[in-house]
Amino acid sequence: MYQVLARKYRPQTFEDLIGQQHVRTTLNNAIAQARIAHGYIFAGQRGTGKTTVARLLALCLNCSDGPTAKPCGKCSSCLEVAAGNSVDVIEIDAASNRGINEMRELRESIRYRPARDRYKVFIIDEAHQITNEAFNALLKTLEEPPEWVVFVLCTTEAHKIPTTIASRCQQFAFRSVDFAEVVDRMKWICEQESVETDDEVLGVLARSGEGSVRDSLSALDQAIACCGSKLEASEVRQLLGMFSLESLHEVTAALEPGDSQRMLEIVQELERNGRNLQHFCRELARYFRNLLVTKVAGTGTGLVAASEGEQERLAEISGAFSEEDLTRYLQLTLDLFRDLQHSLQPRLHLEIGLLKLVHAGRLMPLEEAISAASQGGAPPRQPAPAAPERTAGKTVRAKKTEPATRPFVTRQSPPAEAAPAPAEAVDSAPSPLPADAPPPEEAPPASEAASPEPEGSGWKDRLHAQAVEEGMTFIADAVEHSDISGNGAELKFVASREWLLALRSGDLQKVIQKVAGRPMKVVVEVGEAESKPDQAKARVEADEEAAERAMSHPEVRRFQEVFPGSHVRVIRNLKQ
Repeated sequence: MYQVLARKYRPQTFEDLIGQQHVRTTLNNAIAQARIAHGYIFAGQRGTGKTTVARLLALCLNCSDGPTAKPCGKCSSCLEVAAGNSVDVIEIDAASNRGINEMRELRESIRYRPARDRYKVFIIDEAHQITNEAFNALLKTLEEPPEWVVFVLCTTEAHKIPTTIASRCQQFAFRSVDFAEVVDRMKWICEQESVETDDEVLGVLARSGEGSVRDSLSALDQAIACCGSKLEASEVRQLLGMFSLESLHEVTAALEPGDSQRMLEIVQELERNGRNLQHFCRELARYFRNLLVTKVAGTGTGLVAASEGEQERLAEISGAFSEEDLTRYLQLTLDLFRDLQHSLQPRLHLEIGLLKLVHAGRLMPLEEAISAASQGGAPPRQPAPAAPERTAGKTVRAKKTEPATRPFVTRQSPPAEAAPAPAEAVDSAPSPLPADAPPPEEAPPASEAASPEPEGSGWKDRLHAQAVEEGMTFIADAVEHSDISGNGAELKFVASREWLLALRSGDLQKVIQKVAGRPMKVVVEVGEAESKPDQAKARVEADEEAAERAMSHPEVRRFQEVFPGSHVRVIRNLKQ
């Protein structure tokens, strides 16, 4: 009867075990020093050798030459443990024996000595599925078992093991096996099975296992059954539903020139060939991750599960993109993969997601655009194919889902000539207005056009009149005894302490919104109101003069020309 490769080439000694050096070293030393614990917990992902190591431990403990770290493999005990039919090595599947009655039977069988061997070893697989009541029934026995009993609990979810159980056992964390070790192991097995293969095929099989030796060997078994004694990379990928590096490179090849049409064609080809779109998106996310890691760490790194030739190809492709671009692509692809898991129209979501990648590639940091404008140069323009539906030159903002921490704008060419920095700092924000809109000083915001802002002492008069009209006499008195100045988005009140409560109330904000037509920030300072009206008027005139100087500065005008849809929101005089 045929035996699958994962069972046929199961390690029979600790030397045959790949990976898990920390587990192997600890158990070898414990056996050599006769410091064998009564309970162990082996935790880790599937296919990393938990049950295999548990059997090897039982082999070492019950060998006729033992306890020894190097069992003979020839005595009756070794042969029976390796075959899985030893009377004194009991393997229990906790998925189907998880109740309190099964644990009571186990507790009763512990009372009796081994039939022949030195130790009675209980290997409990999928131990996290045991119920809390069953664990409680086993608690005292696990803490103080007879001297001839050893428990080994194997689990893929160690956090589900009660702390009362975990504290009575030695815990070992099994790690995913390194990509190169899995490839070397499969290469040796293929030599034993007389299967012709190459590094590319082995790399595909190792990646399909994702660090699990058993999963990789199961994929190898499937590939041999499909392709025979000679394995081809293209056939193996098609069998496992995986995508080649070159097929994924079609996406980056379309990203570099910003070819939206090619992106849509890629989705059409995937659907026509019956490929799983969600699986493609997952592979694409892994591809962008590998590009980013290769860009950061270079070739030859162990952080990328790929052969040497594939790493060189990844380095070549990543050279066309910056780290910021690849980071945005990876984040967008992960978001797309999350959306596809619940999408009723996966093709539509994938098309939108790939077009988002194209648009994200046209973004550049806002700082670079301003720096280029101040130096009289033009920011670099990313080439894009001529397409009637494509519109460039619109201002965009980075979304929260993107990993970039700086604002980005679309790449476009500003006029040349630089000018010295103004004394006033201008806080401005791009606004999605048409390119042919007039400058902000000619076309103020709609809210301001509907209700013009007061100027000078007009703030106090308008606010006082509105408060009286609303019947808020306390607010009206506070306004009358305050000095008020405004700069477009902020109102500053200077008044004595007796009026602070009124000025900081929500009713004042209602009055301001009625007068200005929009909410404004209120700043209240403690002080004495100026007795002379001409002093307040002089301060307001000074603020207006500073605003005029800022708006007339050449660099401010150049910024407005570069971003025609923007308008000034706040002007601060840095000399004050």
